[in-house]
Amino acid sequence: MATQPRINPDPASSAHERIYRALRTLIMHGEIAPGTALTLRGLGAEFGVSMTPAREAVRRLAAEGALTLSATGRISTPELSHERIEELASLRGLIEPELAARALPRAHIALIDRLRAINARVSECVTKQDAVCYLRTNMEFHRLIYLRAQAPAMLAVVETIWLQLGPTMRVLYETRQRTDLQRHHRAILSALTAGDEPALRLAMRSDVTQGLKMLEG
Repeated sequence: MATQPRINPDPASSAHERIYRALRTLIMHGEIAPGTALTLRGLGAEFGVSMTPAREAVRRLAAEGALTLSATGRISTPELSHERIEELASLRGLIEPELAARALPRAHIALIDRLRAINARVSECVTKQDAVCYLRTNMEFHRLIYLRAQAPAMLAVVETIWLQLGPTMRVLYETRQRTDLQRHHRAILSALTAGDEPALRLAMRSDVTQGLKMLEG
């Protein structure tokens, strides 16, 4: 009988994945400002690895639009133009209402209760004027809904958009006068509770497009 071959994990691969995941989270939550320069040497030192896994992680994030690589090899987080922000917001407005609608048949009361608890934490972040906390909990609110859609390819696209917007959203949140950023969340919760798909689509579209416009304005 043939024996199952032993597969030894590649240390460089696991190091690359660790750097990729850590950087991805920092960027998505806006913990690295737009235009921040990074170096392979610095990343290697930060994570205690060689430059090879750092380079692979950077290339992967650059392919997702989370980092930019110049012709001279400079690595930085992107600085998004107004037009680029509008484009990404439009994409969110197309995809995220569809994800919410697909999630609606599985939006049981326990899910809605969890969403209300997360939204309460969002409110605390707003009160504390903590931008990173706000971005993190806001994404948690949306992701919890979208996971119920059972549409992993669509969710992966949305997370790539969040990744590109993260640093810019942090700056917009900290430098603009904010109104009630949670009123759309309350409308989303009401629509989920009522099982109202048209209202849910409208509330979600308003949240991901008008909410960003409030920050830009």
